[in-house]
Amino acid sequence: MSTLYIRLPSRAVADSPAPDATFDCQFAVAADDSGAVEREGAVALSLLGDAITKAQRVVIILAAGDVTLLQVKVPPMSAARLKAALPNLVEEQLISDPADCLLTTAPATAEGMRTIAVVNRAWLEKIVHKLIALGARNIVAVPAQLCLPYQPDTVSAAVGEYSMSLDMELALRSGEYEGMGLSMLPEQPDSGAPEAVQSLCTLAPTAAIALYVPQERVIVYQSVLHEHELEERVSLFADNWPRWIAGAKNVPINVAAGLGAAAGPSLHWQPWRWPLILAGLLLLVNIIGLNVDWLRLKREATGARAMMMQIYKSVYPNETAILDPVAQMKQKIKAAQHRAGQASPSDFLVLATQFGEAWQSVLQGSKGPGIVSLDYAEGGLQVKLKSDVPPPTAQMQTALAARNLSLVAKAPDLWQIRSAK
Repeated sequence: MSTLYIRLPSRAVADSPAPDATFDCQFAVAADDSGAVEREGAVALSLLGDAITKAQRVVIILAAGDVTLLQVKVPPMSAARLKAALPNLVEEQLISDPADCLLTTAPATAEGMRTIAVVNRAWLEKIVHKLIALGARNIVAVPAQLCLPYQPDTVSAAVGEYSMSLDMELALRSGEYEGMGLSMLPEQPDSGAPEAVQSLCTLAPTAAIALYVPQERVIVYQSVLHEHELEERVSLFADNWPRWIAGAKNVPINVAAGLGAAAGPSLHWQPWRWPLILAGLLLLVNIIGLNVDWLRLKREATGARAMMMQIYKSVYPNETAILDPVAQMKQKIKAAQHRAGQASPSDFLVLATQFGEAWQSVLQGSKGPGIVSLDYAEGGLQVKLKSDVPPPTAQMQTALAARNLSLVAKAPDLWQIRSAK
């Protein structure tokens, strides 16, 4: 799986809540396991739909000027109470209404200080909704200043320039959770680098500076540093995506978390679209087939019952109550056999005779348990045995089964014998 990293221009540079309307966004696709950059470039956000859909996660690196980091002393409290208290804690330090901002906190320090990231809610919501419309499933937003390398005695800074305009962005990181951003519009086309260095020295007047600039602008900034004799104080480096990716992974603040489930992980249904459609079609075909087969069987059952009713009525025309023609026909036949003198398989004499034959075939002259009594009830023969000798229950079951009789041992010395027909 891969992660898509996107560096957005600031609101001041783009002058629009939708940065891709005029300016290209720098992006990089990195493997999650190794972090190696697979692809990078700069295109309009609307053209990143394919990369956004394939990525497991989308990380937005917000311009430093769009995220304000405030240091606030916060007493120990639960997460729910802290969330409710945040607007009151930062109200005096904000120009805008706290209700119009997203407030996200970093972990508390040992001194009880917390860093609170403040970003415009409506602007970030539009970006997140745009990414979701393009297929993003899990969105993370981090401040650019906290993605810069952190060195205790050094201020890290990065300069972003836009080829389509004269606008520039300056990001500074002065502490573990401290940083700021500045959008600039140079007075002359060639004065961007000098003004950026001058602004940087103004914001960090005494500290050592590690400055990261675009690869193609390294020579220009070297000349500016040499001209102002700042080479010993300012260390110059070529900017690259691996450094931003490594920094973004360690940022403890996810500004998009303030939007709730809108930016959280969601199930990616698109790769499963055709398998689900095929499964649905197969299920529909099976349901239709089962219903057709059920209707056919129902018609056959209705026809068979109508035929049985017709046969029963033709044989017994005077019968008025017909609930189960098959069972009633069996009863009529059995009654007729009794009237004709024919024995039923469940009659006492038949059961006793068959039992006697099976008993003799099993014992074959050997000594067996004595028979205490033979009782007949509800079409079954109950045999009570003496308990002096173990009864040959298994042998009797086999012998009776050969005569279409069944034997059930109610107890070791009590058998129940019925006709199996």
